[in-house]
Amino acid sequence: MEDKNIFNQNLNELTDILVSAGEKKFRAKQVYEWIHNHPITSYDDMNNVPKSAREFLAINYPIDELRVTDIQFSSDGTRKYLFKLNDGNVVESVLIPNSDGRITACISSQVGCSMGCAFCATGFHGFKRNLSSQEIFLQISAMEKENGERVGNVVVMGQGEPFLNYENTIEAIKVLNRFEAFKIAARKITVSTCGVIQGIKKISEESEQFGLAISLHSAVQSSRNVIMPNTKNMPLNELSEAINNYVKNTNRRVTFEYILLKGINEDDEHLKALIDFCDNKLCHVNLLQFNKVDCCDFQPSSSHRLKEFERCLHDHGIACSIRHSKGADIDSACGQLSNRTSA
Repeated sequence: MEDKNIFNQNLNELTDILVSAGEKKFRAKQVYEWIHNHPITSYDDMNNVPKSAREFLAINYPIDELRVTDIQFSSDGTRKYLFKLNDGNVVESVLIPNSDGRITACISSQVGCSMGCAFCATGFHGFKRNLSSQEIFLQISAMEKENGERVGNVVVMGQGEPFLNYENTIEAIKVLNRFEAFKIAARKITVSTCGVIQGIKKISEESEQFGLAISLHSAVQSSRNVIMPNTKNMPLNELSEAINNYVKNTNRRVTFEYILLKGINEDDEHLKALIDFCDNKLCHVNLLQFNKVDCCDFQPSSSHRLKEFERCLHDHGIACSIRHSKGADIDSACGQLSNRTSA
């Protein structure tokens, strides 16, 4: 079957495509330059390519366009974007300024999410569909065009479970890594999963050095089943084995995300379980304060308890830090994405 993704066509293939449509041969190089060297979101962006060529490509090699319909601005500089997709579905992405001047983009891989994590607003609305590879990486194009600045880091940590849309997610981040339009180093791209074991196995075999983050949130199986009910078929012992194999195969550090929830996963039993789970693993633990969402009644742990977790992990030789989520005032922090507008 012919590949209808314009971003997958090499120069020779583009030449054949456009010449067959009656266009001059040199038009292929123009289109190739646009695709590879500019953050385009539509054929209309190609302002030196004739309308006849653009219309032919749009019909025969359609771009999965997305349109910015709302932008919210946080007091800390974070921006949240609401995108409308071709089929009317919507999805959110976030631009986060870093202290070193670089910008991190948090992008989505699905419309909604099937994982049903109890602390997350995205899963509360259910799963609708996977995003195409274009819809994933064009989030970066659209945000760079609007913001006027290049993205330096990418986390596939927005709406959806990336490893339940593995092929499209990997294809998208390879474009972000490979194309001059983005040229984001693989080590600056991180995929976050709830612990889909088959996806962890697959990414350990990719040649690019993409980062891996695991939404852990409890190393006690019974508690994790409550917090993340749809991970019951991803038991912690199998998850631990998959992570150990990933580290062995790649020699890359894994990041564990751990949201502390008052009375749920913050006591000494859970702290010890987390220490035991991380023991002898090449890892870093991000400790996070819970961000309030309307769909659940969890309460955040105290700042004092966060610091106790950090101190004890450090005492056991486990790298960790307290990560302060940005954009909570516009519902763009961890677990808050739910396709709300600013209206």
